[in-house]
Amino acid sequence: MSASAASAGTGVFVLSLMSIPICYLFNSLIANSAQAFIFAGCSTVIILSIAHVMFKKKAPADPLFYVYAVYAFFSVVNLIVGLEQDNIIDGFVTFYLRQADPHINTAHGHMISYWDGCVHYLMYLLMIAAITWGDSYRAIGLYWVGSFLMRAIVYILGSTVGKHGTEVNYFLLLHMLYISVSVWACFRIFSQPSTQEDELTEAEQKSLLDRPLDLLFIIYLVPAFAFCVFRGLVVLDCSSTWCQEYTQQYEPYLKDPTAYPKVQMLVGMLYSGPYYIITLYGLMVPGCEWMPDLTLVHSGALAQAQFTHICASLHTRTPFSYRVPAGGQPVFLLVNILYALMPQALCYRCRTRPAFFLRPTPDKKTE
Repeated sequence: MSASAASAGTGVFVLSLMSIPICYLFNSLIANSAQAFIFAGCSTVIILSIAHVMFKKKAPADPLFYVYAVYAFFSVVNLIVGLEQDNIIDGFVTFYLRQADPHINTAHGHMISYWDGCVHYLMYLLMIAAITWGDSYRAIGLYWVGSFLMRAIVYILGSTVGKHGTEVNYFLLLHMLYISVSVWACFRIFSQPSTQEDELTEAEQKSLLDRPLDLLFIIYLVPAFAFCVFRGLVVLDCSSTWCQEYTQQYEPYLKDPTAYPKVQMLVGMLYSGPYYIITLYGLMVPGCEWMPDLTLVHSGALAQAQFTHICASLHTRTPFSYRVPAGGQPVFLLVNILYALMPQALCYRCRTRPAFFLRPTPDKKTE
């Protein structure tokens, strides 16, 4: 790696921190929502212009370098939003919180701000570092793809059908631009070659009973499938006594009128449900080369979804009647944290020991 490439990566970090004084300055100048919309658009143009000038002679050729530079800037803005909502800081995005975007003031939007400001920000910096070093960032990128897709789907559908559906404003247009660019970035990441270099060995073709860790994951996948389908039925107003008691005792947040938890559970049932079935097959049949990538995308999506759901269910921005009752919190936290952590463990297993999922080469078959 050249010194110029390293300085380009450092420049992105410095550029992202410039969002702090910029937010404070513009917060004191903005007077109405139209100006806020113009500010958001102009900020994007200014950031791209500054990035082009700063990195003109030393930036890597990968166009995603510029995309992640802009995203890192706005991730810090989102962190500022979250901190001001919790009254930790003041005077940076006051107008934005008061008038610009009603979604951001919900518990779901509040947790999204923290996720984007911390987890996504870290991923952007890691991918930028990998680009400047000339290393592959496909693994981190696929994890981000899952997180982004879950965030985008729930945000768009929840904002449309929830109680804030009639308050959609100019900022949805900017968000659609963000989604369009991000979808393009997703395809760029998927098109990168895989870096797995393991070879399929005889030891990796053991039966399931000789692979106790994989057997444990298979045992987990069955109740995980049932759980995601069960919560999907709950938000569809299933009349079963079990569904009603579960909602009252453990997750009343599923009935929140903002519709974000409802959409999130439906996305989980329609996408995570089939994923669990496909993963069962992948753990039992050798040669499923798509398993490491699939688990990366799903673990990123579920990490984002569960963080948002758990925190929003307990946060004071959620009306008291929709928060988790004190008596049900231990069960709620145990089940939901396990539901979030197990996909991360499965992803780690698939990424660190992928030989079982590789197909034998023609030479190996001949032998």
